[in-house]
Amino acid sequence: MQKPGLFAKLPDYVSTPDGMAIDSDGNLILACPNYADPSKPGCLVKFDVNRKASKWVDVPVSPETGHAFPMGIAFGPDGDLYVVDNQGWSGAPELVFKGRILRLRIRDNKVVKTTVVAHSMEHPNGMRINRNHLYVTHSMLSRVKDPSGLLMSCVYRFGLDDENIAITNTLADRNIFTTFITHNRDIQYGADGIEFDKFGNLYVGNFGDGAVHKITFNDDGTAKENTVWARDPAQLKSTDGMIIDSEGNIYIADFCANAIARVSPNGKVTRIAQSPDSDGLNGELDQPGEPIIWQGRLVVTCFDLVTGPQMVNTKHEMPATLSELRPG
Repeated sequence: MQKPGLFAKLPDYVSTPDGMAIDSDGNLILACPNYADPSKPGCLVKFDVNRKASKWVDVPVSPETGHAFPMGIAFGPDGDLYVVDNQGWSGAPELVFKGRILRLRIRDNKVVKTTVVAHSMEHPNGMRINRNHLYVTHSMLSRVKDPSGLLMSCVYRFGLDDENIAITNTLADRNIFTTFITHNRDIQYGADGIEFDKFGNLYVGNFGDGAVHKITFNDDGTAKENTVWARDPAQLKSTDGMIIDSEGNIYIADFCANAIARVSPNGKVTRIAQSPDSDGLNGELDQPGEPIIWQGRLVVTCFDLVTGPQMVNTKHEMPATLSELRPG
């Protein structure tokens, strides 16, 4: 297995890094919900091509809650940035069902226009854009009571120009694209990582099951099949963020196990790096949340916050860090 290295120690205005995207100029953009210290505003950090980090913008807060917690991010074809604002993950009871999907127009390091695509979401998480639609994993649908008693989660799909869609977090929502059941009763947490391959197939990680689902499409754009495509509990315990390379390999952040796994195009799962509990200051995987391929590196955010019997991580430390590996 590879030994991860330190990509960056983050500035002190970042306590929790999460999602990433690459802009049209090749800069790496990092979303920081800062759940570990809500006194720090949720923000976006820019790494330029020389790996120099600077705060790009603070994410506009909800007028209702006074907070913003950016997680998954993706650039649209016009350069606008779509942002998952997961208010409920903060743990504050009053913020449950206050999540939003935002569309930000950013010019000269300022947000010049904010559009609310959707609101009132329980647990929006990861995000990808494909064929003029926005796909968002929604990790919990607690209002839906499946007969099994197990957690249901879903992927929502929106048009890029949608605005102000009120989400009920029930199966009545017309924007639900496909749903998932998490069978692992010890980790009831559902759809999380999300990615498309070059053929337009959708891959979604069911976090608690450590499983990768493959979703194919009908000609009209609806979901055709949703099946478990890759799963190996010995190699992959949990499925957080994911990224695909040019060869069709999918790299997955194994949040619980402090590890990164690679899933080959034939669905074979291989753990390629793992770290013990640490502060991450030497580049260890300190609760990896999301990977991205940038400048030939596999850059990984270290969420470093959640503890418990299913986690290698035992506490949060500062400064926040990013790790790096070699893809392949």
